[in-house]
Amino acid sequence: MTREEAKAIINALVERFAEHRKEYHLPDYNEQKARQDFINPFFKALGWDIDNEKGASEAYREVIYEDKVFVRGKAKAPDYGFRLAGSGKKRLFFVEAKKPSVALKTNKESAYQLKRYGSSAQAYVSILTNFEDFIVYDCSRVPKLNDSASVSRLKHIHFEDYIKEFDFIYDTFSHEAVTKGRFDKFVASDTDKKGSQTLDKEFVQSLDNWRRYLATSIALNNRKLNDEEINFAVQQTIDRLIFLRFCEDRAVEPYGQLQKATSKGESYKNLFDLFKQADDKYNSGLFDFEKDQITPKLKVDNKVIKSVIEELYYPLCRYEFSVMPVEVLGNAYEQFLGKVIRITPARSVRIEEKPEVRKAGGVYYTPQYIVEYIVKNTVGKLVDGKTPTQIEKIKIVDPACGSGSFLLGAFDYLLQYHVNWYHEKGYATKKGKDNPFTPQGTLTTHEKKRILLCNIFGVDLDSNAVEVTKLSLLLKCMEGETEASIKQQISLFHERVLPDLDNNIKDSNSLIDMDGEFGFETESKIKPFNWKKRFSQVFSQGGFDVVIGNPPYVAIDGIKQVERDYYTLKYPEIKKRLDLFGLFTAKGRNLLNENGKLGFIIPMQFLRNSSFEMLRKSILQNNQLEEINYVGDKVCDQAKNDTIVFILGKKRNKKTLTKLIDSKTTQTQILQQKESSIDQDGFLNNQEFIIDLISYDNKAIFQKIEKNKLKIEDRFNVIQGIVSGLNEAYIYTNKLLPKIEKKLLKKFLFGSDFDRYALRFLNHSIVYLNKHIDIQDFPLAENILKPYKKQLEKRREVIKNVIPWYSLQWPREEKTFESPKIIFQKIRNQKLAQRLVGTYDETGLYVGDGVIYLNSKTNNKDELKFLLALLNSSFYNFYYREQFLDINLKIKYLEQTSIVDYTKFNGEELKKYKEIIKIVDLLLKFNEDLQVEKLPAKIEQLKQRIDYNEERINELVCDLYSLTKTDIEAINTKSK
Repeated sequence: MTREEAKAIINALVERFAEHRKEYHLPDYNEQKARQDFINPFFKALGWDIDNEKGASEAYREVIYEDKVFVRGKAKAPDYGFRLAGSGKKRLFFVEAKKPSVALKTNKESAYQLKRYGSSAQAYVSILTNFEDFIVYDCSRVPKLNDSASVSRLKHIHFEDYIKEFDFIYDTFSHEAVTKGRFDKFVASDTDKKGSQTLDKEFVQSLDNWRRYLATSIALNNRKLNDEEINFAVQQTIDRLIFLRFCEDRAVEPYGQLQKATSKGESYKNLFDLFKQADDKYNSGLFDFEKDQITPKLKVDNKVIKSVIEELYYPLCRYEFSVMPVEVLGNAYEQFLGKVIRITPARSVRIEEKPEVRKAGGVYYTPQYIVEYIVKNTVGKLVDGKTPTQIEKIKIVDPACGSGSFLLGAFDYLLQYHVNWYHEKGYATKKGKDNPFTPQGTLTTHEKKRILLCNIFGVDLDSNAVEVTKLSLLLKCMEGETEASIKQQISLFHERVLPDLDNNIKDSNSLIDMDGEFGFETESKIKPFNWKKRFSQVFSQGGFDVVIGNPPYVAIDGIKQVERDYYTLKYPEIKKRLDLFGLFTAKGRNLLNENGKLGFIIPMQFLRNSSFEMLRKSILQNNQLEEINYVGDKVCDQAKNDTIVFILGKKRNKKTLTKLIDSKTTQTQILQQKESSIDQDGFLNNQEFIIDLISYDNKAIFQKIEKNKLKIEDRFNVIQGIVSGLNEAYIYTNKLLPKIEKKLLKKFLFGSDFDRYALRFLNHSIVYLNKHIDIQDFPLAENILKPYKKQLEKRREVIKNVIPWYSLQWPREEKTFESPKIIFQKIRNQKLAQRLVGTYDETGLYVGDGVIYLNSKTNNKDELKFLLALLNSSFYNFYYREQFLDINLKIKYLEQTSIVDYTKFNGEELKKYKEIIKIVDLLLKFNEDLQVEKLPAKIEQLKQRIDYNEERINELVCDLYSLTKTDIEAINTKSK
């Protein structure tokens, strides 16, 4: 059906509805009639196979008529779920239908029902309609029961405006719009800013509440249990409740059985009876009471159990487990597992961040689109074209699996691959054991168990994380099942429903083996792991086919010397700084068989940091760098690391080029910006084997910089601004200066206080105290700082060099500030295409940690101004943006930057050098005048002069580097 044909059909529906509108508002015109007469034809006109006229199997239906889940007598599911055929259970959007007499603009119950399902299923945009009104809701946030109908409403279209709004409707919700990505763009534009990960955060809060309730009760009623045992008991109880609650909402278990069990008598004892029945039915390690000797004997207050159970059911529960992706659970648990229960001597409960989480600045889960991208480019490439029998031999591992997001992603990919393969081969029509499908069109649990046990493996140091990984994988096994399908499979295969994953997912330290010489096998906290013995079947085939994951981004500090010695001996490719992601990268490639692939997301510093120099060299010489994809610093909500997706093949292939990709990421997807290829042998020629992300075209331009032997560090000192340790103690606005000794007050700049060639604000001063100052000589300063003493002492604990509590954390020599200098914002200005922003100062201003400044080693003002012009020029901004994709300006980057050797200039070059210095003086003067000028005409004149002179500097710099017209066009294009 063409676009115009669709428009004509919808126009006819509008005319018919308008003609008989009063009749459609009569009581006997119900929702079913509205769907049949108007809503179904409406979406059929948009290209959706509403009636399954193609005769697709259940797994391939485009429009799902949602099963009703009855909650307290009311059906709560929306009427339709829309998806692309063969894309699994993932709904793109829901449609909730009502009869025309329902006033949708004010009906908050209908809106809540739709948004609850949309947020739980991560269908972030969904529709409420009775044909008379077409209302689009943002479902990215978990709704509140009493929200008005207008909350999160994105668009309301009355039927009389359908033709006027036809382009929006068709270009967003038609089948064509979905297949061409226009629907995804609409979702990204309308939900990214509103926080499409809110479901995870909400669920974490619920998990935290349940943990606190249970831990408090268990600690008081079971006084012989220690911290570790209480953590285990709480985790197991929550995991079991969630598993059974998922099963209830998915019609595998009777709805409300947890509520019924806790309605009278001893709640925990009654629950435990359900747990034992679950063990008989599912065979999951989650309910293994031979292994678990703690929870069968627990005493838990009835009130606490009932409170947790109530929060798992409507209306207190705002989640719909029947459509919630298992991946959401894993993401939420990733945050949940970052904290641990501590019991005080008085048996009160404290929930604390784990030390390693505190050090890392929090827990950062991997977004689903990153998981899917890595799985597709590792697992996907290895299974492509293979039969299920061939795929059985493929072994996939995450050596730092956490809550299991990558293993879940790999398992889901394999499940969908098998569905598609079996469907294409006609297996859906086979009878008995030979049919791998349930009546609902999903794989049987018998088939899912086979795939899971054959293909998926993981290891993690955190035993609770291991249990969550197992829970997530088991819940994925249960997707699409019903009570009837479970009974059928038990009768067919005479086995319990779920597999025991103890032999696949291990609780150990991936990085430390059972080396007798180090004696780790006797240390319970180290938990060494013998890979070849524990996964003997895998290593009999030469190792793993795929290693995937997001290893921790922290350096190992405070470990025993024997452990440090182990890492130094066993991972000789890592020098200086023992970062976990580097160790895991080294370990991961050693776990691969000769045809294996590794896919990690790791910090970009791996490509340049000298600690990984030898590891990079070894990879470049011995492995195939298949892809490096820069995905930026917005991959995780809080993490500030610039990150890359790193795809590695174990076998070196001389003929294959490395793909270099610079991607833009949203909260829901990767959008490729540019892609190029390069022979990885070229990286072996770089200093320290640095792997850069520059295409051949740009490389030719950059060689005109890099051929120069003079480095910035040869002529200049590059210095980090002051890190005070506590700004509120030391830094004040000039209007609110404390009564303090004037000798200690210095004029101070933040990074935002200046621009290119301009000092904009001089509003602050800093109390400058170094470790050579005795605070007793400055009683006024001591009086000012005393209220902050405890905070300062606490912050000083992390500093290895002992300094007095009152002195600045990282003070600099006063002479470096008071000498002429150029200063640069540490964070490159993103509004100006990540420009370097620098200016000149010889007035002795002190600067903060958001600033990097440079002194001339020969106290030469002219060479400072010349360097300022180079770094502010379009050419060097182009170089920095392309060469160093992270937006932070690093001292090392500056020190190692090559510059034209102006010390050897003569003739024409010397004239250009002197002209540049004169122009810098002019720009400083023009910008100074601009700060005080008030007349609009003169302001405009000054701006024109500034623009002209900056452009003249750009021309002179291009001349000094012998750039061609083509080079300059490339630079100007990138600078826009």
